[in-house]
Amino acid sequence: MIHSYLRSLSRRLKKSGKDGFLFFIGIVMFNSMNSFSQNTTDVRTNEIIENKVDSVLSLMTIKEKVGQLVLYNHSWGVTGPPSDVGGREKYEKLKEGEVGAILNATSVETTKELQRMVMTESRLKIPLLFGYDVIHGFKTIFPIPLGESASWDLDAITKSASIAAKEATSSGINWAFGPMVDISRDARWGRVMEGAGEDPFLGSKIAVARIKGFQGNDLSKHNTLAACAKHFAAYGFAEGGRDYNTVSIGEYELHNTVLPPFKAAVDAGVATMMSSFNEIDGIPATAHKELQRDILKNTWNWDGFIVSDWASIAEMVFHGYVKDKVQAAERAIIAGNDMDMEGRAYEAGLEQLVKDQKIDEKLIDQAVKRVLRVKFKLGLFDDPYKYSNEEREKNSIYTKEHLEASRDAARKSIVLLKNDANTLPLKKNIKSIAVIGSLADDKDSPIGSWRGLATPNSAVSLLEGVKNAVDKSVKINYAKGVELGVGKREFIRELKVNRDDLTGIPEAVQVAKESEIVLLAIGEEAFQSGEARSQVDIELTKPQKELFKAVYAVNKNIIVVLMNGRPLAITNIAEKVPAIVETWHLGSESGNAIADVLFGDYNPSGKLPVSFPRHVGQLPLYYNAKNTGRPSNPDGMVFWSHYTDEKNDPLFPFGHGLSYTTFEYKNLVLSKSSFSKGGNIKASVTITNTGERKGREIVQLYIRDLVGSITRPVKELKGFELIELDPGKSETVTFTIDEKTIHFYTANKKWEAEPGDFKIFVGGSSETKLESNFSFKK
Repeated sequence: MIHSYLRSLSRRLKKSGKDGFLFFIGIVMFNSMNSFSQNTTDVRTNEIIENKVDSVLSLMTIKEKVGQLVLYNHSWGVTGPPSDVGGREKYEKLKEGEVGAILNATSVETTKELQRMVMTESRLKIPLLFGYDVIHGFKTIFPIPLGESASWDLDAITKSASIAAKEATSSGINWAFGPMVDISRDARWGRVMEGAGEDPFLGSKIAVARIKGFQGNDLSKHNTLAACAKHFAAYGFAEGGRDYNTVSIGEYELHNTVLPPFKAAVDAGVATMMSSFNEIDGIPATAHKELQRDILKNTWNWDGFIVSDWASIAEMVFHGYVKDKVQAAERAIIAGNDMDMEGRAYEAGLEQLVKDQKIDEKLIDQAVKRVLRVKFKLGLFDDPYKYSNEEREKNSIYTKEHLEASRDAARKSIVLLKNDANTLPLKKNIKSIAVIGSLADDKDSPIGSWRGLATPNSAVSLLEGVKNAVDKSVKINYAKGVELGVGKREFIRELKVNRDDLTGIPEAVQVAKESEIVLLAIGEEAFQSGEARSQVDIELTKPQKELFKAVYAVNKNIIVVLMNGRPLAITNIAEKVPAIVETWHLGSESGNAIADVLFGDYNPSGKLPVSFPRHVGQLPLYYNAKNTGRPSNPDGMVFWSHYTDEKNDPLFPFGHGLSYTTFEYKNLVLSKSSFSKGGNIKASVTITNTGERKGREIVQLYIRDLVGSITRPVKELKGFELIELDPGKSETVTFTIDEKTIHFYTANKKWEAEPGDFKIFVGGSSETKLESNFSFKK
């Protein structure tokens, strides 16, 4: 395909009178490509791709260059020119080769026609990228990212991303706006559901797993797509947990907490990154040169391209950082932001800025080269229509195999928060079960926010899952009880209504009286969390509290099935009920997966990737906090770091998660007491399944650096291992601790391991007490 592309290009240039230099370049391109193998895996070395990129760049006008940096939302049909003014303008720019990428074109028919328009109408026929928010599935939906992160199962996470990539590419998509790798410690922030939680080590591992799933080992394959790590950077640290809000963060916290998942993404070969909406200490992220150009591109030597978030370049006007879109374009391109998503700033300003000599055209060339590089890696110049296969679209989406994988990922993501007196698992021949709550019969909320092309109301509900799991003799009594009390919400719009209607509570009370056990489904509906869904209150809504109070009064055998996109403050309920199952928003097979756990067909193994607060007033809350100068009150004095009306510790800590069996940790042994530069220590621990069921356990390694050039956290996750043990069986897990394990961004403003003394902790959560000591000597 590249040969025919170059032949056509050479003919067009010659016919248009552009012989001489441009025609010569075209011939050189053709001759240089003529010997290349059609096997894309063999030919795509960095040197070959750079030669291709440089050759195409040399043929481009300034308008065509700027066009490659323009990303439009697809908002018109493909059967003819759009009727609206903005749409017509986009349509004409596509034909002129002044658009580099389109988002939200989500079918083979649409992407094929748009690509055909560019390949037949534009001068240079540079193929389009097609982007979409592939977050936790495309048509087959997997658990929300926060929920899936609770599995700590990197292979399962890679598999779900690869299935999402397979489905998305079958519908013409070749670029995913994911994974989101923002670290967040504030459950008020709605987008906490979209990331991997509060810890940079776990977040880094999960970022790599998702990128591996999206991109595979070869971007040129038809079933892989370019990943996009977002949001660069510190978006999850917005003040007050309010979306799009200001971020004030110190240099050391930025490097030690926020940036590690992005660096891991770079090391994993992520194709693109997305800058964030927020400002950082007065500079909007899209204009943050130190972050984008200095750290990401120069220090980390990353060769992908940065795309802005939706209109965030233009929004610098509202930040008060620039006076208009032209100045916004200037600041963003200088800072290193390569592509403008729906901001219309680059097309408004870049060409004129070059003419006015306010920016060097080389800045634009650098950005264009990055975009072209990704297109070559995807194989779009070889075959612009490689993602436009109607047969694949028909047969590769929402398959039985994909649904089975969704169910497996969902049950691995469930966290058993509490299980007093072995209330769970339930017996399938129990006489009667009350299933209560509007979420129990909800087939839409389990799909979650950022749901791709999921069909509304397509998930298996909890009620359906329970019915599928139990014997026919079991009497299932269902009552809605109350609505959630949050109004009707959709992805973009919100219709707030009064839903404090408690008239359904008497029916719920009656079915609770008639049943041996109550499954109470409470929490959040799908769009109560997600982008722009920040909340000051993360407790249950008033109607749900009233429902629980009434049901608990008549039947205390309540199993809470928590459905939510963020940690919730449920202290009052947690203190009373015998069992709580955290089920997040689990995706297409939600109800079946929950039933698998409730009735013991699957032994839960999930661990929390975020801490659950006792009260919203504790936020931000995270396990790897600093000790402070007054960490305790040994003499009973009041002058120490605490609240007078609540405990400091979380309701459920990071890494917490129970099983239907029990695990004993013992014999933590270090191979030696110290190591020096270039060496390491082996830390071994024996885990025994002391229960009566086979189970999976996530063995967690934490380290505390006792003294540092900057103050260090009380504990940091530095490793984990997923094991599976039969009853009575033991396994010894060994971790290797070396300089990289204990390095951090020090007062010397570089990553290094400092000599000193350390504590090591190994166990089943961040609150493990099994510990030992070692030292590092340079």
